[in-house]
Amino acid sequence: MMLSKYATKSLPTIQKQIYRTLESSASASATGATTTTVKIPKKRRSTVFSDKLNKGPSFEDFVNGKASDMLVDPLEAARTDPDVRLPKWLKVPIPKGKSFHNVKKDVKELKLATVCEEAKCPNIGECWGGKKSEATATIMLLGDTCTRGCRFCSVKTNRKPAAPDPMEPENTAEAISRWGLGYVVLTTVDRDDLIDGGAHHLAETVQKIKEKAPQILVEVLGGDFRGDLDMAAVLARSGLDVYAHNIETVEDLTPHVRDRRATYRQSLSILAKAKETKPSLVTKTSMMLGFGETDEQVLQTLRDLREIKCDVVTFGQYMRPTKRHMKVVEYITPEKFDYWRDKALSMGFLYVASGPLVRSSYKAGEAFIENVIKKRRHNVGEAPRLEQEIRPTLLS
Repeated sequence: MMLSKYATKSLPTIQKQIYRTLESSASASATGATTTTVKIPKKRRSTVFSDKLNKGPSFEDFVNGKASDMLVDPLEAARTDPDVRLPKWLKVPIPKGKSFHNVKKDVKELKLATVCEEAKCPNIGECWGGKKSEATATIMLLGDTCTRGCRFCSVKTNRKPAAPDPMEPENTAEAISRWGLGYVVLTTVDRDDLIDGGAHHLAETVQKIKEKAPQILVEVLGGDFRGDLDMAAVLARSGLDVYAHNIETVEDLTPHVRDRRATYRQSLSILAKAKETKPSLVTKTSMMLGFGETDEQVLQTLRDLREIKCDVVTFGQYMRPTKRHMKVVEYITPEKFDYWRDKALSMGFLYVASGPLVRSSYKAGEAFIENVIKKRRHNVGEAPRLEQEIRPTLLS
């Protein structure tokens, strides 16, 4: 009540009146009178940050709109030409043809999601076109909504996606048996909301496919299961032929490109666990180029992958799916992709697909890996790394 009368007055005026009150209190004490004293609170010591926060913008900078000029994104800083246009080697024809529409029809009827559509893959016309028996559709399991939000990916995100469809493994196996494929790729969104990350759902799908069509070779492009290596082992033992998990980019750029829950070392541990669980598995990963990575960073990534005995690596150009996603730092030339193909092969990789339009699930690579696996099955005593009698055809 005593301080309420100061509510509409300026700070200097309030301070003066408080000092007068204190003086009169002291005077009253000297004469023996009883009065109420006002305690002035001590000034709170300002918080001082000694880590990286101290180098960043202050709260006042955010209020004044200056923070955006002070925050340095290493990917944005690496861009030399902000107005660079799409190179001619990245332009592809509009998808069309009978086979394309038939595959699209089957996918819709069976209520399946494909990464080809969800991730806006530029190769969809090539992979879904031509003869239906040669078509490749990478089916995305566990729904079309991811619990993570990587800066390069156009797949929908949500903290709590819909529950997995219990009929999805059966429907997926049915679709694949209809197409009569020799090689199929299954991929998945990250499902951090599920206890097992969806590992058992993926394993069941592989088993259903093998029951309906045991001759089909199955590649699964799985997530990192939040680093749960036991779940990686569950998938590795499911009967699949190729265990794929994408490392996406070099270690230094990973925090700026991928969701913070996906780390470079965590991805390496998943691939290592798959190979450890079943050494005969072909392990595979993929990298996007064009984020501003250096040659030395890419080389170090290849060394790390060979250290865990990863068999296959693919290189492709990062292409911005929408204006809401991170910008392209650099368009890599076809000649540079050829360089990385030759460099990786010289380091001991079983197979390398490298080109501007190459993606982790790319049918030119699948044809080669299919031949390798079949050859291994007929040559049990063969060395782990086969001589490349089948020279891969790479489209740049």
